[in-house]
Amino acid sequence: MFYRAETANPPRRLRRAVPVVALAAVAFTCGLIVGANAGGSSQRELATRFVRAWTRGEYAAMYADIDAASRRRTPLSAFIAAYQHDLRTATATAALLSGQAAQQHEGLIAVPVRVHTRLFGTLSLPFTLRVLEAAGEGPRLAWSRSQAFPGLLPGELLARRTALPRRATLLARDGSVLAESPETPSAGEAGATRSAAGAGEGSGGAQAATAARTSPLGAAAGAVLGSLGPVPAAQRQALEAAGVPPGALVGISGAEAALDGRLRGSPGGVLLAGAERAGGPVRVLAYASPRAAAPVRSSISPALQRATVAALGGQYGGVVAMDPRSGEILAVAGIGLDSLQPPGSTFKMVTVTGVLSAGLASPRSSYPYATYATLDGVRLNNANGEDCGGSLELAFAVSCNSVFAPLGVRLGAARLVATAEDFGFNHAPGIAGAAESTLPPAAQIQGELDVGSTAIGQGEVLASALQMATVAATIAEGGRRPAPTFSLGEHPPAPRVVSPSVARTVRHLMIAVVREGTGTAAAIPGVTVAGKTGTAELKTTCAPGGGEGEGAGGESAGGCQGSASEASNTDAWFAAFAPALHPRIAVGVLLVKDGAGGATAAPVAREVLEAGLHSAH
Repeated sequence: MFYRAETANPPRRLRRAVPVVALAAVAFTCGLIVGANAGGSSQRELATRFVRAWTRGEYAAMYADIDAASRRRTPLSAFIAAYQHDLRTATATAALLSGQAAQQHEGLIAVPVRVHTRLFGTLSLPFTLRVLEAAGEGPRLAWSRSQAFPGLLPGELLARRTALPRRATLLARDGSVLAESPETPSAGEAGATRSAAGAGEGSGGAQAATAARTSPLGAAAGAVLGSLGPVPAAQRQALEAAGVPPGALVGISGAEAALDGRLRGSPGGVLLAGAERAGGPVRVLAYASPRAAAPVRSSISPALQRATVAALGGQYGGVVAMDPRSGEILAVAGIGLDSLQPPGSTFKMVTVTGVLSAGLASPRSSYPYATYATLDGVRLNNANGEDCGGSLELAFAVSCNSVFAPLGVRLGAARLVATAEDFGFNHAPGIAGAAESTLPPAAQIQGELDVGSTAIGQGEVLASALQMATVAATIAEGGRRPAPTFSLGEHPPAPRVVSPSVARTVRHLMIAVVREGTGTAAAIPGVTVAGKTGTAELKTTCAPGGGEGEGAGGESAGGCQGSASEASNTDAWFAAFAPALHPRIAVGVLLVKDGAGGATAAPVAREVLEAGLHSAH
């Protein structure tokens, strides 16, 4: 009974002691919990900071949060490369945190993110990170390659299988078919191969199916349509990021290159989490179906394309025809887009524009007749030693070097180069695969001889037929330079690079070239044609007393000894537009090692101009 009574009613001292012991136990337990939560909180904060830095591309900050052992195994360059590779593999465009970090088992912390991709839409995946307490460092991430992308588990790497759809049909400006692929599935659909991290991905031999493009134009289609080929090295990373397999075939020249992004459609495939060792398990993270693009309508005129190829014939050279009002390319033959040669006296369109803009001359300005000009003690002869001069208009019409080389010197290298760049030199032409026409910086054109030679399209000036067609088109459009394009009805406003009054004067001078100067072979009955001839000498033997020339009878604008009589030593050029007062077509013609521009290139230009004026473009 005592015992029971004592138990039921313990002494006051004992009743007070029990709560004290209990409180001490509770306090000890709470301390453990608080300590654990504090440690977990710092680890979650670290993981969150790490992933937030990833969403911003702040790789150096991320690297600072991994432990020393991980840094020893993986240098910063490899660390950055891993993240960039996986972002390209996933075709990622942006990422953001989508929730709070959560503690998992065995020191793992999951941080949810959303990744926006070009190919697979928006992915909601967790970053799974291992956090540890590093001696002397505090909380740090134990980094491995599987932490380079969300959704990967330890030991997994990101991989991708992608496929291209059937390449879209390319249409002419009139809506007719220019090029199309077989109806069979493209290689991308048939056989892309797996890409493990760092290993790339390919599309297998089946991708060759996309190379079988057929065209109703047959052989005449070659230069304007261009061709398909392996992804160029310069585009590899960008196309990989867009989901294009490195083994795919893409447009590498002509319209196929210029319009490639619209023709190849949207790739499809799967995004995979795969084991590091070959043959291991693979998980699908995301999937997308390939989507073929709609037919693409181009600016190309089939009738003019046939006529342009026929006009060039078997000659080695290039021709480009464009609509000066829009920059739309109508036809291309030969090496019109991708070859550079000295433009000879067609460059005098640039020089005379600079001279007129600077107020150094007018069409009525008069110059002494001479057979040569002397610059830096070197004689630059006119063609065949001809005596020319008189008004600026006449000197331009007969392409008189003894007038234009000294005019170039008066203009100066700085203004000459600036004028050329206004016309598009030293700038990408805006057509994928087309060559950039160039001349040296003004600081590198030193001395009267260098400046004078540059002013007549020699020295180190290089141009394509596309560029000289663009120069002519700029004058045709009253000083607004059109941007060359293969897209129909899609062109930005043309920037004004020459004043309307100067452009009108240059047009007047170019009309005189065809009416009474070196370009009479380009004349079309009933149509006013504006043009400029050029004959670029390819081998020079510069020495005091020698010369270079271009005259009324058959121009030559090359070295200093003047080898106009050797057709194999000169490129023939002609640039023109018509009708001169209401231009509808501009052309650039280059014939490599084919004599004088007025004799050989001007007739080719006339054929193309006539065909263009009669076509319904």
